[in-house]
Amino acid sequence: MYFSVSSITVSVPSLRAGSRQSGQGPYRLATGCLATLCAVLLLSIIAVSTHYKNLYQSLRNEHQAPLPQNDSGGQIQMQRQTTNVTTLTEALRKLQMEKEDLVKERDELLARLAKSEPEQTSPTLLPSPLSPPSIPLPPSTPLTCPPDWLVFNRSCYYISTRSLTWPDSQTWCKEKIGHLAIIHTAEEQTFLWNQLPRGHWNAYWFGISDETAEADWLWVDGTKLVGGFWEEGEPNNHIDEDCGYIVKTRKLERKAVSSWYDAPCTMHWPFICEIEM
Repeated sequence: MYFSVSSITVSVPSLRAGSRQSGQGPYRLATGCLATLCAVLLLSIIAVSTHYKNLYQSLRNEHQAPLPQNDSGGQIQMQRQTTNVTTLTEALRKLQMEKEDLVKERDELLARLAKSEPEQTSPTLLPSPLSPPSIPLPPSTPLTCPPDWLVFNRSCYYISTRSLTWPDSQTWCKEKIGHLAIIHTAEEQTFLWNQLPRGHWNAYWFGISDETAEADWLWVDGTKLVGGFWEEGEPNNHIDEDCGYIVKTRKLERKAVSSWYDAPCTMHWPFICEIEM
C-alpha cells in the first residue's frame, strides 16, 4: 500500500507599485501581515507533510523486514504490521484533513490580501483631505460632490440631520472620507450659516476644539485657530466646554460672523462635514 502527500504552492499576489504607493501606509502594513500569515501556513504544511512522510517510510521499512521462521512469531509480527498499516492510514487521513484546512485558510488569506489593496479611485469620488491627491485638480475642473452634499469653492459640505457627540460626529465624517468642517473665511462661514434652518436654538458641531489644552483652539487637522466668528463673550469654557458649534436662531438680528459657541463635547447635536479638494 502506497500513499503520497501533495505539495501546496502559495503564491502571494504582488502589490501594484507606482503613484498609488503614496498614502498606502495602512494597506502596506495589512498586506505585510497577511503575507506573513500565508508564509506561516506554507511552513506548517511542509512540516506536517515531512513528519508523516517520515512516519510512513519508517512503517513501510518495518513492514518489508523478513518474518522470523517461527510461525507464531510470524503471526505476531504480521498482526503488528497490520496495526501499523491501520495507524498509518488513519494518520494519512488526518493529514489530508489538516491539509484541506490549511488550504482553506490559505485561500481565505489570499482573498483578504487581494482585498487589502484599495481599488482604483473612481473619478467621481473625492480623496481624503488628510492625504491630498498627488496631482491636484486644475481650477477649471468641475467639482463633483456626493449626493446630498453642497459645493462651495473647492470643498463639499454635508449638513446632517442626525445628532451625535462631537467625537462621534468627527468619526462619521471621517468614514465619508472627510472631517468636521474647517472654517477659515467669512465667505465660507456665511455660506454654511445660510444653509442652516432657523429655530429656537439650532446648533451644529464643526471641526474645532480645545480638548488638548484649554483655550488653545485647534482644528481637526491640527492647525491653530486664527480669529474666528465667536459670539460676544464666547468661548467661555462654562462646565468643560471644549468643542465648538454654530447656532442659528429665529432672531433676525443674529449675524453669521458672530455665531460660534463652545459646549461640552458629549452633547448630542447635528454637525457639518467637509471634504476638501
